[in-house]
Amino acid sequence: MTKFTRRTILGATAALALAWTLPAGAQDLPAGATVAAVENTKGPLRIAFLSFQNNPFWVPVTEGATAAKDFLAARDTTVDYIDLGDNLTAEAVIAGIESAVAQGYDGIVTVPIFDGTERAIDEAAAAGVPVLNIIAEGNNPSKRIQFIGQNAKQAGEQLGKFMAEKMGSTGKLGVITGYFGAVQHADRMNGALDWIKANAPEIEILGPFENQDKAELAYSQVQDMYTANPDLKMVYVTAGGPFGAARAVKDLGLTGTVGVVGFDHTPDNVEYIGSGEMAGLIDQAPFTQAFDGVVTLYNMLVTGQAPAEAVRYVEGNLLTPEGMQN
Repeated sequence: MTKFTRRTILGATAALALAWTLPAGAQDLPAGATVAAVENTKGPLRIAFLSFQNNPFWVPVTEGATAAKDFLAARDTTVDYIDLGDNLTAEAVIAGIESAVAQGYDGIVTVPIFDGTERAIDEAAAAGVPVLNIIAEGNNPSKRIQFIGQNAKQAGEQLGKFMAEKMGSTGKLGVITGYFGAVQHADRMNGALDWIKANAPEIEILGPFENQDKAELAYSQVQDMYTANPDLKMVYVTAGGPFGAARAVKDLGLTGTVGVVGFDHTPDNVEYIGSGEMAGLIDQAPFTQAFDGVVTLYNMLVTGQAPAEAVRYVEGNLLTPEGMQN
């Protein structure tokens, strides 16, 4: 069986990222970054990076923000990472944006996730503080300068097709989502389930259940699902904590019988690709999103020009025990 390491995954993600937008003369960029910085002609700048910390997914996000901080330090720009906590709520995002505006930051990079956060984004824009969204945002439009992230519905549909194939278009599929109110999580879930309902109607859906991105909840939910449904065939985790579901499969002695499918090539998840509990993992290039988001915002602050694209989708690689697939 192929052994996957953090270096392998980051290398593959970086190669994909570099193929997107790497400009000429940007060879000093860290691996995984694709946006070069213009010369700072504006003087000192301060950027607030607002993010959460409730599961291992946020580690490469933090690494991307830190790399951008180091990269822009030589350009008279300060990037402050501001932890919004471990409980994902619209209120936490709103409070973070309002605080950053009050503290006089020149720009904000954030992960809005929920509907309702657009009000704070629009108020920041009205105050002359541009906001760039990464990872996930709500359905309601806002005056953010750009969104960098994965097309959640398409990624869900990709995994829906993958799971149906693995299940032979029949059997029981347990569904665990992160937060019921998170638009990205719902889009990932519905992208998969809508495709399955239309194309593999004999698959029976169990749930969805909410694990609040916590691996320990996913662990107990899989145990409960299997107790009630010993013919369980597959588990789909739309957000954080899929390694908890995989650990439950392993502890129940179901390796090779029940597969787990989810998101993010974190070391905790990839471990279970190698041991066989994970059937598939799709990535969303979080390091790239964080780094590129900060530098894109910096470039706008210097040039006064918004990004050419209001939405920049990143492509995900599907990792399976057999190897990496596009």
